[in-house]
Order: sequence, then C-alpha cells, then structure tokens
Amino acid sequence: MAKSDHKRHSSKHKIDRRLGVNLWGRPKSPVNSREYGPGQHGQRRKKPTDFGVQLMAKQKLKGYYGNIGEKQFKKYYAEAVRRRGDTGQNLVGILECRLDAVLYRAKLVPTVFAARQTINHGHVMLNGKRCNIASVMLKPGDVISLKEKAKNIPAVLEAIASVERDVPEYVDADHNKFTATFVRVPSLDEVPYPVQMEPNLVVEYYSR
Repeated sequence: MAKSDHKRHSSKHKIDRRLGVNLWGRPKSPVNSREYGPGQHGQRRKKPTDFGVQLMAKQKLKGYYGNIGEKQFKKYYAEAVRRRGDTGQNLVGILECRLDAVLYRAKLVPTVFAARQTINHGHVMLNGKRCNIASVMLKPGDVISLKEKAKNIPAVLEAIASVERDVPEYVDADHNKFTATFVRVPSLDEVPYPVQMEPNLVVEYYSR
C-alpha cells in the first residue's frame, strides 16, 4: 500500500474509531472487532448527554461524506432550512447531490475518499466537460463519466466488481461505459447508509 493510501486508510479508521461505528460498513473497520472504546477506560461507557448525541449524529453525517469541513456543512444546513419540507431530509438530499457522493453511489470508486481524489485528479467528466470540484451539486439528469485513462485504475475496476454494495435506484450506472446518471434527489429512507443516520438530531444540534 502506498504511503498516502495508508494515511487515508488510517484517517478513515480514525473517524470510525472516534465515532464508535463502522461508518461505511467496510469489513476492515477497527470497530468490528471491539465492543467498547479504545484505552483502559473504554469499557466504562458513560451515557451521552443530548448535546453529545446531537454532536455525534453531526460528526457521523459529516464523516460519512469524507469529513466535510464545518463551514461547508453549515452552509448545507442553512440551505436545508431555507428549502420547504423536512430540514433533515433536505440536508441528506443536498449531501447526496454532491459529485463525489454520486460517483461513490454509482460504484465507480471504492470509497468517498477515492471519489474525491479521482475528481481532484481531473478524471471525471460532468455532462461531457471535465470537472475537478468534488462538491459540485448535481441536478437530476446530470451525467458523470470517467475519462479514458481512469478506466484502468485498479480501485475503479475493483469498485465496479465489488458485490459489497449496490447502486441505489436514484443513480443509473452503466459500468460497461463507466458512466452514471443522477436520476433524482433521494429521500432519507432510500439512501443506503450502513449505519443509522439521524439528520433530525443534526438539525437539533444546529438549532440549539
């Protein structure tokens, strides 16, 4: 494993470990094998406060999408509040519209982190034009595709071949052509989170 790869892996595991959940449902997560937190006092689980529970829900959601920065995440929250309907549902809908999230959902990359890297390196086209901004918001009908040289990246081929997760219905992926269409913004219950996400608690956190 290359050094940067290793760093990324350990940073992912750090997020898993800090939150005490296997955030992406991956078999190698350190949380799978341990029932309690790290360190000698790990066995004594204190009951978290309301604030603690809300903060944890926020960190989980932020972490899942590749550890989005607080400033950016707050912007998404503000936009979710501005839109009509349920703020928690809106927030998840916004997060799922990100280019890196859609690329990950389309199973063209193995992880959200790999999605961001693939985009940053200029391997991704959005509606036929190169796009290297991972946080770009997709609209229904938008088409993403991988550039020719990205089609031989081992991680991409592994992701496509993997049976660990399925492409959800709101993304239409064509793995033979290395393309995917963002069909529609999903509702919370359609999003295939491996752990329970509680956007309502995130809303409580910010509206304190």
